[in-house]
Amino acid sequence: MTRRFVAAVVLAVVAVLAPSALNSVSVASGFSQTSGARPGETGRDTGAGRDSLPTRLGDQAFWKLVTDLSEPNGSFRSDNLVSNEIRFQWVLPELTRTVRPGGVYLGVGPEQNFTYIASLRPKLAFILDVRRGNVELHLMYKALFELATDRADFVSRLLSRKRPAGLTASSSPGEIFAAFAAVEPNEGFAAETLATIRNRLVTEHRLPLSGADLERIEMIHHVFLLAGTKIQYSPYGSFGGTVQPTYADLMAATDEAGQAHSFLATEQAFALLKDLEHRNLVVPVVGNFAGPKTLRAIGSYVRRNGARVSTFYVSNVEEYLRQDGVWQAFCGNLASLPIDETSALVRAVRLDPLNPAVEGFATRSSRLAADVRECTRQ
Repeated sequence: MTRRFVAAVVLAVVAVLAPSALNSVSVASGFSQTSGARPGETGRDTGAGRDSLPTRLGDQAFWKLVTDLSEPNGSFRSDNLVSNEIRFQWVLPELTRTVRPGGVYLGVGPEQNFTYIASLRPKLAFILDVRRGNVELHLMYKALFELATDRADFVSRLLSRKRPAGLTASSSPGEIFAAFAAVEPNEGFAAETLATIRNRLVTEHRLPLSGADLERIEMIHHVFLLAGTKIQYSPYGSFGGTVQPTYADLMAATDEAGQAHSFLATEQAFALLKDLEHRNLVVPVVGNFAGPKTLRAIGSYVRRNGARVSTFYVSNVEEYLRQDGVWQAFCGNLASLPIDETSALVRAVRLDPLNPAVEGFATRSSRLAADVRECTRQ
């Protein structure tokens, strides 16, 4: 386990248990590696070919995608385990009207991707991040989705707290997390859960995880045990914005009209994710948005299968690409993706970080084809 990862995890725990102990941590998941873009195909989907995306990936095929599409492990200011975008659902009413179900979802970062996937219903999803730690986080999630019988069981295993009485299929996310907030962490249960996670990934799926991978999965799981429902991205007033929602806040969040879309909002939403994970159709990879390989390789895979990228959630990564001087490399990668006129790009726009009344980020959506045209003109 690297010293950097251990230090970042310690910061994450301290941020939850004693926010005043830290002055700053990090911003939302970003990319800082510099690289050139490989020449590739044009991105527009001509409509030719028949969608042959797999309805299930075998374990070896799944791992081959994880490894073959990935770039070398990169670094960022933090190994963030939780989103910090409380308004991320606000774009979903529009997206569910304009984005066709099916196709391929691309996204970055931790659990907010599950809510977008549950609402937009792609056939296949790739979750990218410059850090391998995000792959390990999503492998932990994969095992937990497969093992859990329902939402309450999922939360129980994630937070290492025994399931409280009274939770049913109709319980809201607020009710579920309020119930778990009153339950003490259970080290014995955590050890049992971690053993089942390892067995699921290594023995049943036969994924060749390294000792370092397994150690980091254990550390990630331990952070959720320590922080429980109050786990946050970072302490108040950090680079990520003035408001840092807890996991409970994020799961109970709604769109602007008060409609809940969280992947834990209903048993149906949870079951959709559980099914995709069971069929190995949520694929985490290490990838730099401006890198020479990952986005273009994903685009080639999607195109070979006669499909399109339906949604690309980029969080606020674009601001770091501009800061690092790799914007044109990203533009080339974006233009290489197979898309159509309904494909959407979803971004988090930073609001005023000095105003304590502002909730960090606002989420916006646009037509991906228009973004490609604008991007390549710059």
